[in-house]
Amino acid sequence: MAEESLRGGITNAGAVVRDGEHVLRPASAHVAAIHAFLRAIRDQGFTGAPLPIGIDPDGRERLEFIPGDVPTSPYPAWAQTDEALASVAALLRRFHDASSAFTAEREGWNQVLADPDGGRAICHNDLELSNVVFRHGRAVALIDFEFAAPGRAIYDVAQLARLCVPIEHDVDRERMGWAEADRPARLRLIADAYGLDPSTRPALVPAVDDALRVIERAARQRRTPVSEETGGLAKYDRRRSWWAEHRHRFVAALR
Repeated sequence: MAEESLRGGITNAGAVVRDGEHVLRPASAHVAAIHAFLRAIRDQGFTGAPLPIGIDPDGRERLEFIPGDVPTSPYPAWAQTDEALASVAALLRRFHDASSAFTAEREGWNQVLADPDGGRAICHNDLELSNVVFRHGRAVALIDFEFAAPGRAIYDVAQLARLCVPIEHDVDRERMGWAEADRPARLRLIADAYGLDPSTRPALVPAVDDALRVIERAARQRRTPVSEETGGLAKYDRRRSWWAEHRHRFVAALR
């Protein structure tokens, strides 16, 4: 069977293919830590992430293919519903619960988008919709763990909010194909669906602050891809201004 190119992604766009029941993708320098982690959470019964098969002779990593729908920008209407967002947040909670028994070494992980405060939970750190597999409009699996690293679970929830609320200036929200929505309410929905308790919820917006600083720093240092088609570096100035103006609404939504 010929390899079938899979859509989505930025860093490895065009280089991820399906080979029957498996996916082949360029292996990062952090593949050993990622594969050990993915095997550990499968041993815990979590099936919402691909099982690693190994490394091919050509250096590509081979992973289990998880069937379903993976939305890409401009995002379809079904992927922008409250139900879809709630299902991603609930899946993220199950992912964090399954990973709680995993003891991560400090070394071996990609630090580009890692939690600046550190932590013991393994965070995905890149929960855009094109890294989520859906079936019938509900999230069933997380994929592409290239930026995974130890951190706080609340930081991973904030990364989900950054990408899927989304926390973005209207110019760039529209560019990505996101429809206008009550975004503070979508943040509250994430907190509810994930199951943040009253004592933890106030930490979510400060964690969003952290996530925004980290991705902007990475982009300005050219540690993550920067494309003029997605707004270039100017979008970070717009985002920072928009967030400063609207942040209080998100704080109020979590009370």
